[in-house]
Amino acid sequence: MNQYFSLKPAGDAVPLPGGPNEGLEQPKLTPKSLSPGSRLFDLGQLDVRWDGESETLWTWMTPVDRPNFNPAMLRDFQRWQTEIQREFAGANPGIKYLVLGSRFPGVFNLGGDLDLFGGFISRGDRAGLVKYGRDCVAILHNNMRALDLPLVSIALVQGDALGGGFEAMLSFNVIVAEKGAKFGLPEIAFGLFPGMGAHCLLARKLGLARAEQMMLSNRLYTAEEMYELGLVHVLADPGCGEEAVRAYIARNGRKQSGHRGIYQASALVDPITLDELQSVVDVWADAALCLTPTDLKMMKRLVGAQSRLATV
Repeated sequence: MNQYFSLKPAGDAVPLPGGPNEGLEQPKLTPKSLSPGSRLFDLGQLDVRWDGESETLWTWMTPVDRPNFNPAMLRDFQRWQTEIQREFAGANPGIKYLVLGSRFPGVFNLGGDLDLFGGFISRGDRAGLVKYGRDCVAILHNNMRALDLPLVSIALVQGDALGGGFEAMLSFNVIVAEKGAKFGLPEIAFGLFPGMGAHCLLARKLGLARAEQMMLSNRLYTAEEMYELGLVHVLADPGCGEEAVRAYIARNGRKQSGHRGIYQASALVDPITLDELQSVVDVWADAALCLTPTDLKMMKRLVGAQSRLATV
């Protein structure tokens, strides 16, 4: 069920347990006891914190430059997933929720590394494009499976989620978004299409016709529109996203196993395989190599716009 969250009194706000402020104190986010050699709390572009009381692992993207999925961040995500699986393996994993947000002001993630793409395309490097895309969808697919752990994954979107950022967000069980965030798939503007999961995920969630419409439209969607579509599950006022996540966990913690079972069953009813995702990446790479010099100039302009964001 979709929900609305506000710290201000409102008739349609999600009621919090025991009152408007109960359970919203900042959690004690401290490193848990780690295995020797673990790097879970030592990742370059990911800031990881553990809330033992709610058994929640919070992670924040902290890009060093443009807020996109650069190769270094992808490597951090690969290590992040590996370390989480290692730390929480066993009969009693001790983790219930995994939350991903961003510390970049006004941005969740802007997607693929367009500067890198442009270089691959200019050199005719199909292998480079395919490797990047397959690295992305391997992470995505692992996240869709909740890392094979008994957890519920939550995306906290406090800013724009575009392209691959939108795709990554869709791989989470629950999406909490603040009003003011924008969502979209801009790839068609420079002759490409989103190749790292959007087609597969949107087709399952909205139907193929609506998925194609979203990918072809090159339009931005508001958080409210995404909420109406059912793609955003909890809608929060600006600045209230973290509190909304905590309230969601406090309200639903006792039902976590049931929620988790529903998400696992949904994945069985309408599965998305890694082979399917990789096949779409191959189509995407072939399409990328057909881009014109005009298309590449458009990509460079977008890179410039992203770079200006990083210097603000």
